[in-house]
Amino acid sequence: MKLKETKKAKIGIYTMGLKAYWSQFAGLHDRMLEYGKFIADRIEKMEVEVFFYGLVDCEEEGRKCGEFFNSKGVDLIFAHAGTYVTSASVLPVHQICNAPAVILNLQPTAQINYLKTSTGEWLAHCGACPVPELSNAFNRAGIAYRCINGLLGLDYTPEISVTDENTAERPEAKKAWKEIGEWVQAASVKAALKYCRFGFLGNNYSGMLDLYSDYTMLQAQTGVHIEVLEMCDLNRMLETVTEEEAEEKKKEIEEFFVISDDVSADPLAKKPTPEQLDWSARVAAAQEKMVKEFDLDALAYYYHGAPDGAYEKLQSGFIVGHSLLTAKGIPCAGEGDLKTALAMKICDIVGTGGSFCEIVATDYVEGTILLGHDGPFHLAIAQGKPLLRGLGVYHGKQGTGVSVEAKVRTGAITNLACTQTIDGKLKFIITEAEATDAQIMTIGNTQTHVKFKKDPDSYMDEWFAEAPTHHFAMSVGHNGKLFEKIFDLLDIPCVSLNK
Repeated sequence: MKLKETKKAKIGIYTMGLKAYWSQFAGLHDRMLEYGKFIADRIEKMEVEVFFYGLVDCEEEGRKCGEFFNSKGVDLIFAHAGTYVTSASVLPVHQICNAPAVILNLQPTAQINYLKTSTGEWLAHCGACPVPELSNAFNRAGIAYRCINGLLGLDYTPEISVTDENTAERPEAKKAWKEIGEWVQAASVKAALKYCRFGFLGNNYSGMLDLYSDYTMLQAQTGVHIEVLEMCDLNRMLETVTEEEAEEKKKEIEEFFVISDDVSADPLAKKPTPEQLDWSARVAAAQEKMVKEFDLDALAYYYHGAPDGAYEKLQSGFIVGHSLLTAKGIPCAGEGDLKTALAMKICDIVGTGGSFCEIVATDYVEGTILLGHDGPFHLAIAQGKPLLRGLGVYHGKQGTGVSVEAKVRTGAITNLACTQTIDGKLKFIITEAEATDAQIMTIGNTQTHVKFKKDPDSYMDEWFAEAPTHHFAMSVGHNGKLFEKIFDLLDIPCVSLNK
């Protein structure tokens, strides 16, 4: 269960038509409204707020519609091309309200009944007719637009119709509605990020130049607020953890994880001691308290304390609690990597996971690259229950403690990396691939074998040429087209390495 509800997107919808038609063709006005209402009702089921204006059929209605959408603060507008309309009627909507626009050219029938179709019947099916005109007007007015072409997808035929309009199962309808759903999800990401609070706890891992981020740059380009936190903030929470809260967190850990035995190839990876598990539970309870107190939506963290210091002991319990938080919709990125926390949060908002990863090794026999990390794991996309191991050393870091050993479930995955260009702009790198169920090391780290569309070396040639950071988020499913839509709405460049 998520700790915090994500801000819902607000979607504006209107249907367009020509006012002169309504007195000429009986029933056409209400038929257009019926189609528009069908679209609005279906989108409303996608867990967003929907504002359906109705018909825009003249310049005056266009202005009223734009003002209506502004009053509701919509994040995205679906402009439904119901029948022919003059571009002068529609353009004012988008000149007054500058929310991103998607034109819907959704024909109600797969084939008109040629022998029975009257002019009024034809006009109910000619939504494509005004789209070239609209495209030209939008372009000349400097208004960005996107188009979805396909079938409306009704699961019935209106009484007024003389042809079959039940197209819900046709591929042209399914494809169109998949695209509509992706645009709605993209709008949801943009809307959510504007209200997100990212915590930055501690500092960056010293020397990892690719991770360093400008807080103002991140807020300017995405809308997220960065709350700078201190270890003493977390320590203050730790001091309030009761025995009951610690025991409750232990039960949660036992439910989520399998506790390892001492069988491991690495002598440093052992069965966690009762003391280690107790400490991880107490720290996890404190981490959740901190997230709630500061109203966080994501967290980037790292701390390199003095040897044997109190804060070094505190950070030794981080990984279990941060994995639990990640599973509850609060992605946690290690080593102070805010850009990857952003990528993880985007994956989480659209329900595809988002696990913290880097390159582990290449397997030239399997033709895969192992991807993972010695840090928090997204439990919601695990292949079975993750394993907890007690580590004698956090490699490259100070301290000891409990770590997560797991892999992402077999099947389609998409890696989402966030990097920064020479001019200080964010850039995302998208790669679709397949997670395979091959053997992994028993060293207390997350690892997943991933097979790309090219051999490992050829893929890495392309990947490294994009100047990535060494971390990224792994999500389940092939989400490339969805991610491209998200960055279109965010106006952030992205590169897809999916060929």
